[in-house]
Amino acid sequence: MASLKQTLLQPRKDVDMTEGSIVRHLITFSIPLLLGNIFQQLYNTVDAWVVGNFVSDEAFAAVGTVGPIINMLIGFFLGLSSGAGVVISQYYGAKQYEKVSSTVHTAITMTIILGMVFTGAGIAMTPTMLTLTNTDPEVIPESKAYLIIYFAGVLGLMIYNIGAGILRAVGDSRRPFYYLVASTLTNIVLDFVFVLGLGMGVRGVALATVIAQGVSATLTIITLMRSDTCIRLEMGKLKPDFAMLGKIFRVGLPAALQMTVTSFSNVFVQSYINGYGKAYMGGWTAYTKLDQVIFLPMQSISLAATTFVGQNLGMRNVERAKKGVSQGLAIAMTGTVLIMIPVIAFAPHLVRFFNDNAEVVEIGTLLLRYITPFYVLCCINQIYAGALRGAGNSKVPMIIMLSSFVLFRQIYLIVMSNFICSDFLAIAMGYPAGWLVCSAVTLIYYKRVNLEKSRLV
Repeated sequence: MASLKQTLLQPRKDVDMTEGSIVRHLITFSIPLLLGNIFQQLYNTVDAWVVGNFVSDEAFAAVGTVGPIINMLIGFFLGLSSGAGVVISQYYGAKQYEKVSSTVHTAITMTIILGMVFTGAGIAMTPTMLTLTNTDPEVIPESKAYLIIYFAGVLGLMIYNIGAGILRAVGDSRRPFYYLVASTLTNIVLDFVFVLGLGMGVRGVALATVIAQGVSATLTIITLMRSDTCIRLEMGKLKPDFAMLGKIFRVGLPAALQMTVTSFSNVFVQSYINGYGKAYMGGWTAYTKLDQVIFLPMQSISLAATTFVGQNLGMRNVERAKKGVSQGLAIAMTGTVLIMIPVIAFAPHLVRFFNDNAEVVEIGTLLLRYITPFYVLCCINQIYAGALRGAGNSKVPMIIMLSSFVLFRQIYLIVMSNFICSDFLAIAMGYPAGWLVCSAVTLIYYKRVNLEKSRLV
């Protein structure tokens, strides 16, 4: 058997981004991420389509409006896990493979513990969160059933995400994509079996999602255990290294708090939407499903920028890191515009795919055509925030995003609904208003920051 030193020095599927074409690295890393996110959105879309067409309007509204509640808990973990990815990418770029291994085992241990905590917390918080979102009484039973099943199986989602983050940190974005495809196909098949075949309604959709997430988690863990590189997972080594845990929290905790607080704020935004009734909830649900698709190019490039910056700063190559960010922004904006154009043009048909209720189609179309042009702004805050996190600086992006997406947006909603105009569209425009503020402040900060000073290793 090869020695540990030989194993660590012979990575097979890892990608060193400190050399070679910047554009090629960003695109080849991003394409599997983009395709994976498309597949992930596909099964979310199928969930909504199945309940919207084969269950009831209440079920459709329920599946769509639980998003902020789920994101509040899951967002915390995803933010925290991003810290592990940054630490791993910087150690990997610096060729410190033993420390990569230590960080991997610390991150997996952290995930298992948090998974058990989040299961209990999610189930316990469900009734309170549904009350805070001002959910229609007719929708509450379906929403509650979905959330309880979802949180009961949330560990699978968490394990997949931390495992995928580890693989991506060393430049491997392909295998997480393959596992997401397997998960998506599983979810789609089970949706039809549980809902159309067994008549389980919303409960069937939730159960299909949990099982599918378990499939991707299992495949990811097997990959890490069979790896012959520095990311190899050995069950006997599962224990926290508190020095590594501190570095993970330094980067991940601000991102975790940002995602959690933003999602909690969105719970209140959802309460404004829910107050207009089921048709508006349905239109908003259809819009949010398409919103997630429009975000895909910029999110994929943002993750690529995080890994690219992390690896290059690990090698102290600051100029290459900055050049990668600039080129990443151009790619993200191009991809976003290419998606925006057909969304605006075919908005009624896209909404009708989810729900053919005339009022739902009208409301969803209105949202898409007014809000979609503003997505180009999001490229700025997403790419630069990803770059700053890759450098180890997640505190400032957290402050900027919380100030824009929470503080500013809540002030906007209060002022607009109470003093200026309580029209539905005026309330919904609080989202692009927040994007504008966030992008402007993020751009100003990034142009003035010294990335080298944020480096962790």
